[in-house]
Amino acid sequence: MTIVVKIGGHALDDLRASSTVLVDLALDVRGLHDAGERVVLVHGGGPQIADLLARVGLESRFVDGLRVTDDATMRVVAMALAEVNLRIVAAFNQAGLATVGLNGADASLFRASSLGEPWGRAAGAPSVHVESVAALLAAGLVPVVSSVALDEAGDLLNCNADSAAGALARALDADRLVLLSDVDQIRADAADASSALASLTYEQLHALVDSGAARDGMRPKAQAALAALDGGARVVTLANGARPHALAGALRAEIPTTEVTQ
Repeated sequence: MTIVVKIGGHALDDLRASSTVLVDLALDVRGLHDAGERVVLVHGGGPQIADLLARVGLESRFVDGLRVTDDATMRVVAMALAEVNLRIVAAFNQAGLATVGLNGADASLFRASSLGEPWGRAAGAPSVHVESVAALLAAGLVPVVSSVALDEAGDLLNCNADSAAGALARALDADRLVLLSDVDQIRADAADASSALASLTYEQLHALVDSGAARDGMRPKAQAALAALDGGARVVTLANGARPHALAGALRAEIPTTEVTQ
């Protein structure tokens, strides 16, 4: 079985090798790997990007849940994601996993077109050249992928990590996509915690996107789930990555989750 896991948001606030979130995640991935499952991790780096932008005097701006990325911001995004990737790889290797870091420019893994204004160098839905990831999986390694993409001219784009994970799950024909973020579940009403949904069909999630109920940061997660299901994934699971052993708990339905099926 192939599982694509995306983690981002404040679950990645602490990137030390001793970080509880990273140690728990590494142990969960190692358990899956030892059981013969193939696991790919895709990560974002929103807090690190925001911190580095603030340090250099640049503003963080979002439209419809996506970061507005001019050329200066893109340089910061690339630097921040490179450090996040390195830190996760270091923590995973420290936990005994043979792990290799990649970004979307490696072997042209992610290719996309920019969304244009007002988002600037933010990427649209990426196409995936999956050979590098497939080769690492075949060699028994755990790929850790950052969400930088290349445009038609070979310049860097800021690809939303949820979108990148959904596209990669689709390209790998993954059995499951797990999206670990800052929230437990998708809500029918984003402002109402009591409207959390434990399960959704593809059609129901599509309706939430079309109606605008899945908005802001939840919109790219919902779109990633739909893309993965379009590509053949049987299940997409959304959960809070800051919970202890969030990946194992989500797969075993031991923590609050939203599961989306065909």
